[in-house]
Amino acid sequence: MEHPLLFEEGDALVKRIRSLCLGLPEAVETLNHGRPSWKAGEKGRAFAVLGASMDRPDTLVFKPDPAEAPAWREDERVFVPKYWGPSGWLAIDLDRSAPDWSETFELIETSYRQVALRRQLAVLDAVM
Repeated sequence: MEHPLLFEEGDALVKRIRSLCLGLPEAVETLNHGRPSWKAGEKGRAFAVLGASMDRPDTLVFKPDPAEAPAWREDERVFVPKYWGPSGWLAIDLDRSAPDWSETFELIETSYRQVALRRQLAVLDAVM
């Protein structure tokens, strides 16, 4: 059974998250149960998913640095997403009206660093 798409074609939030994610070395976009998601390389692991659930589409699912995870759990916008949560992932509610793109990119980059290969991290560090 194919999952329904969680976002409309041309959605501004998806476009912006896509641009942040695909700016990372070798990042690729896939669909994960109707949600846009991004992996560190064609055969790499996921580092970001947009839409934690059908009833919470405006959320970013990310893999926090283990040392930072307790602090993120204290943030009222952050929750443990179903399915991803047991593996250490968190999700944050995104504010479509006034998104904090700097914070969002920080979460995406940190998540990428949790799953990327050493050579991908070397490229990232060379440009940051």
